[in-house]
Amino acid sequence: MTATLLPLQSSFIQLRDAIEYSATGVVKKTLLKDNNCQYNLLCLAAGLEISEHNSARNATINVVAGKGVLTLEGKDIVLEPGVFVFMPARAPHALKSEENLAFVLTFSEGK
Repeated sequence: MTATLLPLQSSFIQLRDAIEYSATGVVKKTLLKDNNCQYNLLCLAAGLEISEHNSARNATINVVAGKGVLTLEGKDIVLEPGVFVFMPARAPHALKSEENLAFVLTFSEGK
């Protein structure tokens, strides 16, 4: 079982304190997980690329820091702080970080 940073009760975290980057890949921290959703903090070093893939679950991205480009169903979306993206289940997507990039990735039930 993956350790989570928050318990399943009222709680909070300062996301910028949890951000950390690795030159060798993605740093993923599970913030919270229950029966319906999983909330992860993903931190990607500048220049990292994740090739096109999809997920069986709906997902959202909420950018906390940095800059990157998400290619979602063939359309480029600039990721920067404050951007929120919804990705339906099975939507093809790829990602490139132009700067160190941190975002909250939330998985929920798909269709």
